[in-house]
This record gives sequence, structure tokens and C-alpha cells, in this order.
Amino acid sequence: MGLFDKLRNELIDIIEWKDETHDTMVWRFPRYQSEIKNGAQLIVRESQVAVLVDEGKFADVFQPGRHELSTANIPILSTIKGWKYGFNSPFKVDVYFVNTKEFLNMKWGTANPITVTDPQLHRAINLRAYGSYNFKISSDPTEFLRKVSGTNGDFDTDAISEMLRSFAVTEFSDYLGEHEVPVVKLASNYKEFSQELTVALKESFKEYGLELTKFLVENISLPEEVRAAIDKGASMAFIGTQDMNTYTQMQFANSLEAGAANPNGGAGAAGSAMGMGMGLAMAQQMAQQMMQPQAAAPQQQGAAVPPPLPQQTMYYVAVNGQQQGPFGVPQLLQMAQQGLFRADSLVWAQGMAGWAAASGVAELAGLFAQTPPPIPPVG
Repeated sequence: MGLFDKLRNELIDIIEWKDETHDTMVWRFPRYQSEIKNGAQLIVRESQVAVLVDEGKFADVFQPGRHELSTANIPILSTIKGWKYGFNSPFKVDVYFVNTKEFLNMKWGTANPITVTDPQLHRAINLRAYGSYNFKISSDPTEFLRKVSGTNGDFDTDAISEMLRSFAVTEFSDYLGEHEVPVVKLASNYKEFSQELTVALKESFKEYGLELTKFLVENISLPEEVRAAIDKGASMAFIGTQDMNTYTQMQFANSLEAGAANPNGGAGAAGSAMGMGMGLAMAQQMAQQMMQPQAAAPQQQGAAVPPPLPQQTMYYVAVNGQQQGPFGVPQLLQMAQQGLFRADSLVWAQGMAGWAAASGVAELAGLFAQTPPPIPPVG
């Protein structure tokens, strides 16, 4: 090998990118005055593509492999430049390496609560949500370079995560609003939400040269009083619609205990009453859904139908200034036996002029005669 050939070989450039990061999306090869020697070797590794840009115009895209930058290999560039000297002189060009791997476990979440209207409760509820998503740059990297990274020579996921998070939150909010999903069904449908939102978000990502490969809803956080109401509803659904009075009695006892801990009443008692009311509403919905498949068959023609049962009087009870109930006499008797309902408890039923002590109501006065006396102290 002659001296000239040795010097010529030493001038041939090796252009490559050894990515040692986990989040770099685009990296520009550093070049003094962007000069590339004729015959330079371009090495593109798996999960990469190289894009040559000349004077702001895309020239060629190179897939993984080893490429020699010569007239034969980059005809588009040679056409643009129209080399006068057979393409032997150094030329100026920017080489961008684009990372085509899948970027995993990107996080999204609601910075502020999302307000949705529950179609069953007919009230506005604030909720938060978060999850993760995976994406990659689409097969045509020029779209991403043109619309997103531009001339940035070191572009990573942090530079775009805020925009993608906004896509996710907006689409998630629209989805809940359009589909009117009841809050009692949110926690049990994460998989369905994730699949449908993946499809819905693909177009937003595609517009910027990105491909969304997976979108996951990992958690939907409800206000404390709504979570408590769902728990009450689940309890009622488990008991069954025929035991509604038993469930109501249990909630009444809980409110009495809360009132004993807070004798001044106030926000605690009001919150308990609100939670019980919402719980009963959800309870009825959930119980009806459970009982629906077991609906009784229609009466056969000519079958005997028993007369309706006599209606019992239902009484409301005042607890810490809050109205609870209504309760039937059997439930009030059980409460009296447990010390939860006393002779001086204020009650009201339809037809009464106003609230009165239970001992002054003829139907209820006899309940306290059936109540055992207090147990004397030991010793």
C-alpha cells in the first residue's frame, strides 16, 4: 500500500452512535463544520436509523447495517448537490441517528382532579387517575424530525413527556364523559379502559410521527366519601335487597357510635349521614344488578295471587340533630334491646304533627317494657 493510499484511508470517517442512555430519541453526529469525507463509513446499529439532512432538506434514510457514503449509495444527495467533481470533495451534511426502540413505562397522571358526572347518582364527582404507556418513533422518522425534534442534536423523552401526558389526560377525560361510566364500575374495568384508550390515542401520537404501542390505566382515585359509599353499596349488594332494613339498621348504629364520639355533632355527623345516603343509593343500584338475572317468572294465568301485606308505620329517628331512617317497629325493637334506641329518642312518622319522644307514641311505648334493665356493675 502506497503512502497516498495510507493517508487516504486514515481520512475516511467512521460515523456511528453507541447509545449509552435509556431515553435518548434523536442524536446528531458531531462534525466540525458538518463536513463528511467521501467514502466515510456509516454504521447503523439495530434499533437505529440514520437520517442525512442537507441544507434543511432530508436526503437519505439508512437502515441498520454498514454503509459507505459514496455517490452510488446516496443518489438523492448527489442529485441535490449536483457534484461537479465526481463527488470527491468533502461535503457538508448533518447525520441524525434516530432511536427506533420501544420506550417503556412512561408515566401519565392527572395534575388536577377531573370532574365527571355519575349517570346513576346524578352528581358531579372529582377523581384522579394515573398509569403508564409505551411508544416508539414510527417507521418514517422524518415525520418526527420535522414536527417534534427539529434541529435538536440531543433530544430525549423528557422533552416530549409533558405533551404526551396531556394527550393521555385529555383523551381519558373525554372517554369518561362520552361513555358516562358509573363510578361503581371504574375499578373493575381498568383492562377495558386501557384497550379502548390505546386505540383512541393512536391517532394523536401518529400525528407527530409516533406509534403508541400500549396504554395502561393503573389507578382511578375517588374522593374518600365516594369510596366509603361504594363500600356501603357492596355490603348491601351482598346482603340482598330483601334485607334493606337490616342494612339500614347497621348504618344507623354506626352513626350513633360516631355521634357518641362527637357529642357536638357538626361536620362528622353530617358527613356520616351523607355517606349513608349515597351508600343506600349505590346499594339499591348494585343489589338490583345482582338480583336482575334471578327475576321471577311471570304468574301463570289463573294462578292465585295473595293480597298485599299490611303496611307498617315507618319512623324517622333524630340522632345528633340529623334525621335517620325510616325504620319499622321490629327494627326499632332490636335497637332498643341493644341500647341504640331509648324512650327519650325523638321520632316522627307520617301523620304526626311533629317530632315526639318515643315513649309518648302509643305504638312505640311498649317497646321499652320489653327491654331488659341495665346490667348492675360487678363488685
